[in-house]
Amino acid sequence: MADVRAFRALRPPRDLAARVVAPPYDVVGTEEARKLADGNPLSFLHVTRPEIGFAPGTDPHTEQVYRQGRTALDALVRDGVLRRDSTAGFSVYRQTWRGRAQTGVVGCVTVADYDAGVIRTHEHTRPDKETDRARHIAGLDAHDEPVFLLTPPDPRVAAEVAAVVTGEPDYDLTVDTVRHTLWVVDDPDRVSALREAFAAVTRLYVADGHHRSAAAGVVHRWRTEPGTGHGTGAVPGEGAGTKGEARTGTKAGSGGSGVFPAVIFPADELRVLAYNRVVTDLAGHRPEDLPGLLSAAGFEVTPAPAAVEPQRRHEFGAYLAGQWFRLVARDTGPVETDPIARLDVSLLQDRVLGPVLGVTDPRTDARIRFVGGIRGTAELEHLVDTGQAALALSLYPTSTEELLAVADTGQVMPPKSTWFEPKLLSGLFVHPMNPDPGS
Repeated sequence: MADVRAFRALRPPRDLAARVVAPPYDVVGTEEARKLADGNPLSFLHVTRPEIGFAPGTDPHTEQVYRQGRTALDALVRDGVLRRDSTAGFSVYRQTWRGRAQTGVVGCVTVADYDAGVIRTHEHTRPDKETDRARHIAGLDAHDEPVFLLTPPDPRVAAEVAAVVTGEPDYDLTVDTVRHTLWVVDDPDRVSALREAFAAVTRLYVADGHHRSAAAGVVHRWRTEPGTGHGTGAVPGEGAGTKGEARTGTKAGSGGSGVFPAVIFPADELRVLAYNRVVTDLAGHRPEDLPGLLSAAGFEVTPAPAAVEPQRRHEFGAYLAGQWFRLVARDTGPVETDPIARLDVSLLQDRVLGPVLGVTDPRTDARIRFVGGIRGTAELEHLVDTGQAALALSLYPTSTEELLAVADTGQVMPPKSTWFEPKLLSGLFVHPMNPDPGS
């Protein structure tokens, strides 16, 4: 059963929230983050992207950069820009975008549940990114950004959430066309009811945040297993939770390194966009030969008069040399019973990227790039037309049902299979790892 806990968050006062909140660290690059935070010392990007405090070109994976993240977080706390909740609680977080709303619960989940598979994953992590997140978290002595989890709809959780959102929200702000509303839940009875409701949930699934989830486990082992240390050169933090924690983490409370923050959404409310692909070259093939090669690879290929945004499974768009083509996969029956092989990202990899274009390992091959569906087909055209790519491929989005099916088998999807939108704001709730007194 899922162990979902209340915690004493660090959060901004309502009147400062709009100046504090920021997009997630992995959605913006260093230079974009630098521009967004320019002139705003309260921006949470100073915590999540601390390299922006240094000269352009500074390596973001150095000890001084990780230390700067802690310095920025301490300054926000010292100046009252982030304040610690007086009691442990949950939050209910709603995002409204393009006429749709998704409403999740903010709480802490446990490293023990992650290790035991109660929290299921569907992607491999890269060791370098996992280590970077672990060093960052250890240096902050806090989890600065939550993991995005989903769960099959649960009527008991839904009833508790519905009771909370009847009241006025504590935060209500719109950022880049997305409305973010947040209700802080600190009434003891309501907190207990939410915790008990989640105790009946058998599985949670990582939608976004595989590296943050894995890094939380790494940091916990650094701090609880003899001989591992924090292992990074990062400042390990000065809170009481930094050394000698019990292996189970937190005295059943919400502090310590044994838990990490998450927003848990019901799967039926989530919007998944495509994760498109561009390839830098055609592996020696001429552009005029590619339609024939794609046909031989098992697709019906027809020229399209405009950008192709696939409307169904097994339909794709291909753009090269100023021309769009619509691709429809043939003979897919044999793969339909395999939760991995039936995915459109797998069909594309198995029929085109690998055998035709020589991209055998999309996790490591520098010739392939992944473009989130939020950027649209215009971005695909731009990358090809400006010579940054030779071929762009548009896909139909992977569904949450497909994600759950893969995760339930214990397998993993090809990299960059899902793009969830809208993204969670950073800076609305931070989880310090020092223990919560009395929790």
